[in-house]
Amino acid sequence: MKKSALSLILGAFPLFALAQAPVLPAKGDAVAGKSKAVAVCSGCHGVPGIRTAYPEVYNVPRLGGQNADYLASALRSYRAGDRYNQTMKGLATALTEKEIVDIAAYYGQK
Repeated sequence: MKKSALSLILGAFPLFALAQAPVLPAKGDAVAGKSKAVAVCSGCHGVPGIRTAYPEVYNVPRLGGQNADYLASALRSYRAGDRYNQTMKGLATALTEKEIVDIAAYYGQK
């Protein structure tokens, strides 16, 4: 009896571990991301050598060729307030999760 109970517990352990595994983000659609990226991102990130003047002067980073997972994570961080830039916070807050992964896929494949 004890042996079968132990077998049942040990056999169920992998199922509990899988239930606790983090959900991986869906892969984005680069084609869908292109139209959103052109509308939302390219005004600043699509202009070579652009710099901002407010709230401080800095070069706007180039997005093309960046790692898609990194870009999606950065957008989520702006949306959550863990990473702050007034402009990016406003833009990222307006994006859905699908739009975030699509935009990341688009820039990640450039």
